[in-house]
Amino acid sequence: MTNPSIDTFGMQRSLRQCLSNMAALLYRQGHVLETVTVPHRGLDPDALETLESDCREWSACQRILESSEAATWNEQRRFVLTGMGRELLFDMFGEGAADCA
Repeated sequence: MTNPSIDTFGMQRSLRQCLSNMAALLYRQGHVLETVTVPHRGLDPDALETLESDCREWSACQRILESSEAATWNEQRRFVLTGMGRELLFDMFGEGAADCA
């Protein structure tokens, strides 16, 4: 039987790694963090395809973000962070780095 606290730690570590990778990739492609933190914005399918072509690990990160409910699809069918994903991102980089105001 696995220890739930170890599983939680491992999931948070994976989420943090994915969020960090995502932030770096977005920066390299000329995006800002608000692209994924503002619910009505998000990454369209073309931007996601570019992320995947730039980073082999992106599709795994995207799956982790979605399965952990740190990211979802908005009404415009764009990839955005959920409240939990934003909280974790703000915890890592500070709210000023990705201000949703």
